[in-house]
Amino acid sequence: MNLLLVTYQGDIAGSTNSIIYLAYGLADRGHNVYLGCRKESLLYKILQNTKIHLVPMTFRSKFDLTNMKQIRDAVVKYNIHVINAQSSKDRYTSILARWIFRLPVWIVHTRRQVSQSVGGLQSWLYRKGTDKIVAVSQGVKDSLVKKGIPARHIEVIYNGTPCEKYGYIDGSVTDDLRKKFNITKNDFVIGCVSRIKNQVQLLRALKYLDFKVKVIFVGIGRLPGHDDIVSQYPIDHEIYYEGMVPGDYILSYYSLFNVKILPSTMEGLSQSLLEAMYLKVPVLATKAAGNVDLIRHAYNGLLFEHNNPLCLKDKIEAIYYDKVDKEDMVNHAFQTASVDFSINKTVRTYELFFQNLMNNKLITTQIRPAFSD
Repeated sequence: MNLLLVTYQGDIAGSTNSIIYLAYGLADRGHNVYLGCRKESLLYKILQNTKIHLVPMTFRSKFDLTNMKQIRDAVVKYNIHVINAQSSKDRYTSILARWIFRLPVWIVHTRRQVSQSVGGLQSWLYRKGTDKIVAVSQGVKDSLVKKGIPARHIEVIYNGTPCEKYGYIDGSVTDDLRKKFNITKNDFVIGCVSRIKNQVQLLRALKYLDFKVKVIFVGIGRLPGHDDIVSQYPIDHEIYYEGMVPGDYILSYYSLFNVKILPSTMEGLSQSLLEAMYLKVPVLATKAAGNVDLIRHAYNGLLFEHNNPLCLKDKIEAIYYDKVDKEDMVNHAFQTASVDFSINKTVRTYELFFQNLMNNKLITTQIRPAFSD
């Protein structure tokens, strides 16, 4: 197959990694994979001089005629069979390019986060302009259905993680980080690897802990209202903001963590949760969106209620005071990340999905996988 993936994003984010894994995986299976993205993006830089064929594109707006012509030219030049749009601007330009230039291609949109804006005219455009929409979790699919997209128009194909990336973690970087934060064997370290996604509720939960913790935020800077929240702490917790960190550096942080917390309510299917689970770090996440596709409470992680700091506090204490079988939980989590949500399974499912689409066959939406025992 000749496949054109397009995205106007492609900077530091879990979605960027997911696109890279998908592109590599499909290329490894013998397909010609073309990627339309901004030349200045991190994605373009990473994939230069690889088996992925890069096509520079602009994406100035949802109605960028120049971008529509770029899509048209790529379709014609490379005999593209399927366009797979990954983000909001290119969802519009891919549909409009097909309509305006009457392109003989299938169009698939991939939705990687819970829908915030679909509805009305936009919902109509997505229904009429795509052959299918892929949701990366059942939580994302449910959000799209609530916005008016028919369930039959949506396929669930879960994100996955590549096992091979975990074989290249630099232990010396972890040692340097341990020294940087002055972490001792008696410290309890909470890690949060994410862009801005409701981290403030973690800050609020710290007020109720009766033991000191160190918190390391990777992916964000100092949060608004930080000082007001911290001033209420009865215990002097240590809080660090690492800002944006290069992708090949992030994995070195996980060995520092006693627990990894994701307080997001809009997550499609988190790469950072998969990373922690693969590396056998206990995980806590909001009981929302794609988190519940990935985590079975008290089996391979813990879930807490959104905007309930006392609930989150209880789950942190469950890890700290060994109220759960952490060894059993992280072993189940490793199995989930390495088998149930492997990138190989993701790529094979996409391949079958595209092939069936081109053959005008219907396929059944994936059901949440049965977690391996």
